[in-house]
Amino acid sequence: MQLQDELQNGCYRPGGYTHFYIQEPKRRLISAAPFRDRVVHHALCNLIEPVFERHFINDSYANRMGKGSHRAIDRLQQFTGHYSYALRLDIEKHFPAIDHQILLDALAGVIRDERLQAMMQQIIASGAGVLDQEYQPVLFPGDDLLALCRPRGLPIGNLTSQFWSNCYLHPMDLFIKRELRCRAYLRYVDDFCLFSNSKRELWAWKRAVRHKLGELRLRFHEHSAQVTPVRCGIPWLGFVVFPQHRRLKSRKVVEASRRLVDRFEAWRIGRISFAEFDASVQGWINHVRYADSWGLRQHVLQPFHW
Repeated sequence: MQLQDELQNGCYRPGGYTHFYIQEPKRRLISAAPFRDRVVHHALCNLIEPVFERHFINDSYANRMGKGSHRAIDRLQQFTGHYSYALRLDIEKHFPAIDHQILLDALAGVIRDERLQAMMQQIIASGAGVLDQEYQPVLFPGDDLLALCRPRGLPIGNLTSQFWSNCYLHPMDLFIKRELRCRAYLRYVDDFCLFSNSKRELWAWKRAVRHKLGELRLRFHEHSAQVTPVRCGIPWLGFVVFPQHRRLKSRKVVEASRRLVDRFEAWRIGRISFAEFDASVQGWINHVRYADSWGLRQHVLQPFHW
């Protein structure tokens, strides 16, 4: 009741975050908002998501109803069957680098309600500085030293952060689809891939995307931004996708094997129940079944006897 009154009276203020690190597989700082704030985040997303859904492109797959990682993998493999080359890009420090003013301008361009705008501004401001230790500020063309002080960063862990990531990158999606006229393009959070039958065209698109991301104060990893034949396989969301088959990344296999060994030992000495261990096994099987992995599953699970 108190929270409802605060929202109605415009005096709602977000609380502080609880921070902790996870390792899956990269070390990430997770910021957990208080329960009352998470309720507000869910209510806010329920209001504004349907509005933005009318604007998003179809081939954006993260944090959207009816999408998800496995559909993104299916779509990528579909493109490999029709094009010869691919350009896969991923953004450096995506969530720590998101510029608050650019995000607020993008949200205000779609959400006209002033009360909702004020609430979004408060939630975004509450994340300022949370990820400063995870990101080294970058100067873009035309910047002065004051640009280093621009508020940035969305806490990893907020439902709003995941949704606002799509809002922030939506202009890039439109640029690639409409201005570059790339017919085969998809994105999952900060990973995106463009397809063409011309290597020269993809190299030109890479330069254009670099410039567009600069307008959003973002950069992609240059070392991995290469044009490659689809027959060589495309790393994508933990898999390597080929036109006719998929494989699990070897690093993912090693990580899963170690994790299941640890869970098996925890069950054997009584730290967890068999149901908890079995849930880990079934979760892994459900994930890797989207690759050609029958032999791999037998190999990984063979050491476990009960």
